[in-house]
Amino acid sequence: MAFTLNIGAKAIDFKLPATDGQTYSLDSFKDSKYLVVFFTCNHCPYVVNSDEITRASVEKFAEKGVTFVGINSNSKNTYAEDDFEHMVARMKEHHFPWKYLYDESQETALAYGALRTPHFYVFDEKRELVYTGRGVDSPRDPSKMTVNDLDRALEELTSGKPISVPLTNPIGCNVKWEGKHKHWMPEDACDLIW
Repeated sequence: MAFTLNIGAKAIDFKLPATDGQTYSLDSFKDSKYLVVFFTCNHCPYVVNSDEITRASVEKFAEKGVTFVGINSNSKNTYAEDDFEHMVARMKEHHFPWKYLYDESQETALAYGALRTPHFYVFDEKRELVYTGRGVDSPRDPSKMTVNDLDRALEELTSGKPISVPLTNPIGCNVKWEGKHKHWMPEDACDLIW
C-alpha cells in the first residue's frame, strides 16, 4: 500500500480538537457536499505565503458545497510555534474560513499519508478521494504561480466533470514528525508522481 491515500480511497475518520474549542470528526461535515482536508501548520513559509490563495479557493467554492478542514500535525517539539496555542492565535489574527484541527498524536497525518505542508485531499460526495497533492505550483512565492491545481480540481468536481489531473506532488515543508530530525520523512513516503 502506498504511504499516501490512493485516488478512490475513502476519507479516514478522525476526532480532533479545533481552535474554536470544539472537537470534530468526519461526521461533523456530513452536511457538506464535498470536503477538502489539508495538512498545514503555523510556521512553514509555503503555508504562510499561500494561505490567502487557499482562502480565495474556500470563498470561491463555498456556495458550491465545498468545505475545507485544516489539520496541523507538526510536532511542537520540532517547532514550538506549531503548538496549539499558536494555532489559536493565528486563527484569531487571520480569521481563516476553515476549521483548524490539531493532530498532536500525528495519527491522522499517518492515516492520510500527509507528506508536506500544505498537502490537500479533495473528497467527493461519497467521501472518495478524487484529488491529492499541491494547491498551486509556487506556494512559497505566489508571484511565480502559473497553475492552481486545487482550483482546477474543484472546478471540475463541482461541475460534474472527471478530474483531469487527480495527482500532483505536494510542495512545501515536510511534516515534522515527533522525535525525528526536522527533515526526516518515513521510508515509504515518496513523491506521488515521478
